Amino acid sequence: MKIKLGLLYGGKSAEHQVSLQTALAVIKALDREKYEIHPIYITEQGQWMRGECIEGEVQEVAALQMKSESNAISPVSLNKEVIPTNTSGANEDNIDVIFPLLHGPNGEDGTVQGMFELMNIPYVGNGVLASAAGMDKVVMKNIFAQAGLPQANYVWVIRSEWEKEREAAYLKVEEELDYPCFVKPANLGSSVGISKCKNREELEVAFEEAFQFDRKIIIEQNIVGREIEIGVLGNDEPICSVVGEIVPKKEFYDYKAKYIDGDTAMIIPADVTEEQYETVKERAIRAFKALDGAGLTRADFFLTKDGEVLINEVNTMPGFTPFSMFPLLWQHTGVSYPQLIERLVSLAIERHEEKQKIKYTI
Repeated sequence: MKIKLGLLYGGKSAEHQVSLQTALAVIKALDREKYEIHPIYITEQGQWMRGECIEGEVQEVAALQMKSESNAISPVSLNKEVIPTNTSGANEDNIDVIFPLLHGPNGEDGTVQGMFELMNIPYVGNGVLASAAGMDKVVMKNIFAQAGLPQANYVWVIRSEWEKEREAAYLKVEEELDYPCFVKPANLGSSVGISKCKNREELEVAFEEAFQFDRKIIIEQNIVGREIEIGVLGNDEPICSVVGEIVPKKEFYDYKAKYIDGDTAMIIPADVTEEQYETVKERAIRAFKALDGAGLTRADFFLTKDGEVLINEVNTMPGFTPFSMFPLLWQHTGVSYPQLIERLVSLAIERHEEKQKIKYTI
């Protein structure tokens, strides 16, 4: 029998459009002989919509944006075994596995993962803890520090602190870091709201920008080095892909370069020594395990001229767009895009079955 695969995309997030592009790419790659594709769309206002099983080809993201009230659902309807109904054949609507293709808050941060845990539905990717910690750059870097992973110096500021005493917030950065530095929303990805600052004036503008997207921001020391990325795949015994290198044509790899004009170069595999590759691989797996990861992550590193390998961050739900690094890394490792999706679904089922062994009664 075909697996009823629910593709969850959209979301109440600044990365809504990125999610739509990811969903479109995944739909085009899925094997229709193995999967029933059930689209589940979350609007920008947070309303859940479910469409009919996708039979034909989908060419544009507009076709994925459901608007009819007849498509509106409650998320709990995805598993009527948890909340039984008296309707005959109600379980026919159940989804076997959910593939969350959501980026940013309200999707990649453990919120929907927690809901799926409560509903006992298998889902692709990281669990509540890893998703939440991986979304919050401050918490993530604190965990990496505890795990002994070398990384750039950083500080963070809460919006209420900044609003109360702005000068103190700027001085906190200048006392701990040097210019240039990067200012980022703590809970966002895809380079949204990020600024590179070379002086106090640019720092003040960057604070204004970043605080539009989160109540907490992180400021990181600029590292002069190559941007190296590696894919991690698995559950308790993760494996790594080849490494790739990002060579942005602009000053840094921003949202437009990633998702709109592809204004960057990706070198896969990257030109690194065997020793450097082994270091990146070991630290990527250590970061994955420190977060208690599951399914997949993309780990990003800096490789300095001195040969130092510094972890930058991990992405617990890397994109699957035509410009995305994660599937390209695995393609060059020998795992095609359809095979990668199939492996992720298999890992989701494996992890779900393992959790069913947990005893909840005394």
